[in-house]
Amino acid sequence: MTPLDYLDRLAAASPARVLIVGDVILDRYIEGRVDRISPEAPVPVLRHGSSREMLGGAGNVAANIASLGGKAELVGLVGPDRDGAAVRQLLDEWEIRVDGLSAVSRPTSVKTRFIAQGQQVLRHDWEVTDTLTGQELDAVLAAFRNRLASADILVLSDYGKGTICREVAAAVIAAARQMGKRVLVDPKNTDYRFYAGATAVTPNRKELAEASGMTIHDDASVEAACAKLIADCGLEAVLATRSEDGLSVIRAGAPPVHIPTQAQEVFDVSGAGDTVVAALALGLASGLDWAEAAALANAAAGVVVAKRGTAQVTLAELRASRSGTAFADTLVVDRAGATRQAEAWRKAGLTVGFTNGCFDLLHPGHVSLLAFARSNCDRLVVGLNDDASVSRLKGPSRPVTPLDSRALILAALKPVDLVCSFPEDTPYALIKAVLPDVLIKGADYTVDAVVGADVVQAHGGRVLLAPLVDGQSTTGTIARLDKKGQRS
Repeated sequence: MTPLDYLDRLAAASPARVLIVGDVILDRYIEGRVDRISPEAPVPVLRHGSSREMLGGAGNVAANIASLGGKAELVGLVGPDRDGAAVRQLLDEWEIRVDGLSAVSRPTSVKTRFIAQGQQVLRHDWEVTDTLTGQELDAVLAAFRNRLASADILVLSDYGKGTICREVAAAVIAAARQMGKRVLVDPKNTDYRFYAGATAVTPNRKELAEASGMTIHDDASVEAACAKLIADCGLEAVLATRSEDGLSVIRAGAPPVHIPTQAQEVFDVSGAGDTVVAALALGLASGLDWAEAAALANAAAGVVVAKRGTAQVTLAELRASRSGTAFADTLVVDRAGATRQAEAWRKAGLTVGFTNGCFDLLHPGHVSLLAFARSNCDRLVVGLNDDASVSRLKGPSRPVTPLDSRALILAALKPVDLVCSFPEDTPYALIKAVLPDVLIKGADYTVDAVVGADVVQAHGGRVLLAPLVDGQSTTGTIARLDKKGQRS
């Protein structure tokens, strides 16, 4: 069985139900530009450009469960403030019930990251990490007990904000194990006896070294450190994430499993641990064994670190990334598929770009356009004229390359994230369906002449004109080939 057999199982069975107990955090991103240093102090001046909010901590685990097709139940604490309301709204967008969140007097935990020119320049944390009051403890445990029976597997998401105190950890682990349910822990406490009796913990390399008191430098040292934690804390397994070295699964009495990383491009590791524990939980609850579930988690992590900010992995992205191979055909979708994927990307906080054309006989001008387009968005959708519309636009001898071949070639290119054909002469209807944040065409157009510019600008998007590459066109290429044929 391969890791993505999980996806086939998911289609044939009821989605796994995952109960997450932990620290709920609102992640806020404020982006802009730094062009000067303040005259008041030697600090950069960030000129505000945009801001967005995303689920963090246990909320991000729940969102990843939902984006991977599972059913998430979330238990945690939020404040009676605007940030708490924002958390509830974001959960509602993922169709995750919010009645497991207890409103308390402490403020909602918020991490605000200030970003300039794509680089984080400052993080501001707004939080209270005091010991839970009796009322808060009772609220968390009551919400947990009310949801335990319906869960297939549990996740403790400990971000050190106070929710996973010793009493909560002990009560959750004991009650779950008594009912025969696995408990996975994304740990923050350096003393893992705090999580004694859990099924598994998922530390990163730094956390593993701190918890075991050992230096981590190779497979053997990972195995030794994990074995120590298993023996000391009564665990069944340790899944250790090791950044560029992938991840390892160590179980008592079983051969170690070391899986190399699948990340093609690392943009941001924020929340990657949330994705790992979410995918691992879903894999185990869906019947995968430890190695298979870990491979699923590794594939999901390889996708999410290429995204900006705290993010989620969709089923379509996971299919496209399987085994690290470019399965270009999985990126070629119909209009409904393009619409759903664009919505999922936007929900994950990603900007969606769109460009279009015939792309018949790919040449350097096409490559330059695609590279420029992708550099101005997080995900790029390419609209592709079908064969009939190319013939109407270019003449009966075109296209030279049929639609299926043009689509697969485009989908195999690194800047392209999705390809969708359209039968009309223009992509206007497709643009209305996808609603991109950025619309890109070549500089041989003017903004007001770009098809769909009115649609994109009406919902706050941008229209960009890509620089042209002189002397490059499919018509010119065909003419040169004809001349060479005549000479021969």
